[in-house]
This record gives sequence, C-alpha cells and structure tokens, in this order.
Amino acid sequence: MSGTRQFFRSSIGRKFGMALSALFLMIFLLQHFAINITSTFSPEVFNALSHFMGTNPAVQFVLQPVLMFGVLYHFIMGFVLQAQNKAARGSDKYVSYQGSKNSSWFSRNMIYTGLVVLFFLGLHFYDFWIPEMNYKYIEFNPEDAERYYPELVHKFEDSLRVGIYVLSFVLLSMHLLHGFKSSFQSIGAHHPKYFPIIEKLGKGYAILIPAGFIFIALFHHLSHF
Repeated sequence: MSGTRQFFRSSIGRKFGMALSALFLMIFLLQHFAINITSTFSPEVFNALSHFMGTNPAVQFVLQPVLMFGVLYHFIMGFVLQAQNKAARGSDKYVSYQGSKNSSWFSRNMIYTGLVVLFFLGLHFYDFWIPEMNYKYIEFNPEDAERYYPELVHKFEDSLRVGIYVLSFVLLSMHLLHGFKSSFQSIGAHHPKYFPIIEKLGKGYAILIPAGFIFIALFHHLSHF
C-alpha cells in the first residue's frame, strides 16, 4: 500500500493518475453525448434515459460521486503538473525550451483550454445539476418523468448561453486533440504498431464528440425560432 502511495506521489505516478482520470472522463463524455443526441430526434427516448439516470441509485450515489471526484482530481492534478513542469524548466539552466519546436500548440496550452472547460463545467452544473438537486432533495417535488426535454430546450433558448456552449466545446476539442493521445502515452500504450490507430481514434473523438454537442445546442436553439 505504501508503495502505491509513493508511486502516485511521484511525477510519473501523477501523470498516470491524471491519464486514468482523463480516460474515465472521456468515457463519461461519450455516454453523456449518447443520451443527449436522442433529444434531437426522440424526446420520449431522451426523457426515458434521463429519468433512468436521474433516479437510479447506483448512478446517483455511486457513479455521480466518482465522476465528481474524477473531475476535481483531473483538474487539480493538471495544475500540479503544470507547476512542476514550469519549476523544472526554471531550475535547469541547460534546458532550452523552444515552444513550438518542442511541442504542439495544443500541448502548450492545455492548462488554458482546461480552464475554459472548467468554467463551462461550472455553467453546466449551474444550468442542470444544481436545479436537479434542488428539485429532488430540497423542494421534494413528485418525480416527473416528462420534464427533462422541456428543461433542456428551455436552456438553449438564450443566444448568449448557446454561444458560450459552442466556444467551450471548440476549446474542449482542442484540449482533447492532445489529451487523448497523451493519456494513452502516460499509461504506457505506445506500441509502434497500434499507437497510430490510437492517434487516429483520438483525433476522430476530439473532433466528432464536441461537434456533436455543438450540433445539439444549435439544433435546439434554432428550433426555438
């Protein structure tokens, strides 16, 4: 046990832990998209799936806390590793950090795209999670299995909110373009035969999933007019 703690306190261990949290969050994002996309073609299916996720005890009291821990761990560890890398560059006078020559734009700006994603998560919690907790545990309203679709559509009536959502998902895409590949590298999945496939899957995921969320927001916003 002490060996495990020491590993996750080391620089390599922290990168490994951050990679695992990133992969977990990417799986959640895919699941979240799979549910939300149904709102564009079947409100009934969207309501049914949302009701299941919102009332299932395993989801609410096991997966939801794990998800919140994963989000906090990922972003806190991102700041920790950023500070460590900056300190390491500053302490080594013989290392020449040449920006774009040593790394891609996406990797150099992960902390900034991550901050925007963190802000977006705060907005998303304010829009959906906090009202959900208020509805179920403070107001103690009877559970309405048909309320989810109207609530979603109502949130996307505001042009400013939709604009923030679109910008956030563009920056999430930039974050994922480096993060997907980096996560697999950090857990040791760097086989020369299979890693090019992982890179292609990562690019597809980083572009298609955020683009899908943008489509959902614009679909409901434009349908309002």
